[in-house]
Amino acid sequence: MMILNDEVQMLRGVPLFSGMDAGKLKLLAFASDRVIYGTGQELFHQGDAGDAAYVILSGAVDIIMDSPAGETKIAEVGCRSVVGEIAILCDRPRNSTVKAATPVEALRISKDYFLKILASCPRTMAETMRILGERMATTH
Repeated sequence: MMILNDEVQMLRGVPLFSGMDAGKLKLLAFASDRVIYGTGQELFHQGDAGDAAYVILSGAVDIIMDSPAGETKIAEVGCRSVVGEIAILCDRPRNSTVKAATPVEALRISKDYFLKILASCPRTMAETMRILGERMATTH
């Protein structure tokens, strides 16, 4: 149970989920899978189907875009960041590759559950759309 409480505390610190009550955060933590990646391992690849979002619990990931000139690192994000949500929300393939820059521990939230949580929490949905708007503006 201690691990679940740690995950709830971590999720509370994620801007995307800060408006959720403790009950919903517990459900989110319980319904998520804890996953571990070694340095250099991919969480997902550009062009893959958007089947899950990831909350980074520890470590850092590189966000990489493929182009005709090769791979370009466009950002590095760390603890309490959410990656992979754009493909879910836009219902389209991944627009980037996310690779562990260091050893990473993350929560993997399935697409269905991620959408269900957003639908049940209007404030979180509004925050998600705001963040999505900002990200779309910086990647195009």
